[in-house]
Amino acid sequence: MRILLIHQYFLEDNDGGGSRWNEMSRVWQQAGHEVTVLAGMVHYMGHRPARYAGRYTLVERNTDGIKVVRCHVSESYNASFLGRLWAYFSFTFSSIWGGLRHTNGKYDVILVTSPPLFVGITAYVLSTLKRTPFVFEIRDLWPESAIDTGVLTNKLLIKFAFWFESFLYRKAQLINVLTPAFREKLILEKGVPAQKIIFIPNAADFSLSEKLLNTFDSAAFRKTQGLSDKFVVTYVGAHGVANHLVQVLDTAALLQDTNVLFLLIGDGMLKKELKEDAQRRGLPNVRFIDSVPKSEVFKYILASDMGASVLKKVDTFKTVYSNKTFDYMSCRKPILMAIDGVSRELVEAADAGVFVEPENAADFAAKIRYYLANPAQVIAQGNNGYQYAKAHFDRVALAKRYLDHLK
Repeated sequence: MRILLIHQYFLEDNDGGGSRWNEMSRVWQQAGHEVTVLAGMVHYMGHRPARYAGRYTLVERNTDGIKVVRCHVSESYNASFLGRLWAYFSFTFSSIWGGLRHTNGKYDVILVTSPPLFVGITAYVLSTLKRTPFVFEIRDLWPESAIDTGVLTNKLLIKFAFWFESFLYRKAQLINVLTPAFREKLILEKGVPAQKIIFIPNAADFSLSEKLLNTFDSAAFRKTQGLSDKFVVTYVGAHGVANHLVQVLDTAALLQDTNVLFLLIGDGMLKKELKEDAQRRGLPNVRFIDSVPKSEVFKYILASDMGASVLKKVDTFKTVYSNKTFDYMSCRKPILMAIDGVSRELVEAADAGVFVEPENAADFAAKIRYYLANPAQVIAQGNNGYQYAKAHFDRVALAKRYLDHLK
């Protein structure tokens, strides 16, 4: 098959962040299929490599042999909400151009993954011009998540976003959802026919974790990083409005009498503010680490005692699976799940950690103190999560199932 993937945030080689589609496309390419990607020039955490300066499109191949057409994204991405909105639309224009100019020949299917929702414009235009069906994937319910976090407030834009969302659902050949809650919401509230929806969730990359589990010297790494005498809780991901990481700082303030250390790995528009807040409060038990390649992220996770999945306390996030939850599971680390809803249900079903009430620092601290007093539970729940993810969320198995739907 020839597959055209439209993904504004498709990672570059050795980039930190959500790598679902880098891994999925690698599996498909290795199985003999041809994958081409239309991607943006700005990482979802906001940085833009200098080599893109002055370029509108750039065609390259990544280390997996995937052809990637990098398309212009406005540098106003981090300036403001309007700046980010313009950045979304700038990618819409540049990706349509890049798709027309650099994706020649007949494709069997176009697959577009959202958010942002506006990538659906590119999918619809190219689908129409190339006479090729498109599949629409929902990684996050948009515009609901943007509204609930206060990012989207303009009533006219909200009205347009809901209309356009409905339009895309009608035009897509299939819709893939990443959680059962998304499927339920589309059927019951948005009137999408059940037979049009498939469910291929996020997953764990065991190809990387199992290699490191067998070779990585965790004790030596902890020593070089000054972690040997610490109970390490690691958060990996964006430092933005939706993540509400101030609750981690609040928790750290309550645990200064312990050996708990929080590692916050990643980047985002609120990272500078969070670092200043931690310094102002005098929190020596919080350490910020810039984004690192996934192989390095896994080393930090393996050297930790627990992983944390954290989001703002809004109803929309009750429908999402946190990406990094699966990485923690694949590394045999139990999870402090500060997200209610399906993510909580996942961890409880697997007995792979504990639910923490979002934005409740006292509960967060109390749950960590429980694990400090019960170290055997850390090992047991870490193993539980690994086994559960292996049975239900193996990336390779899910990539093959996805391909069957596309065929």
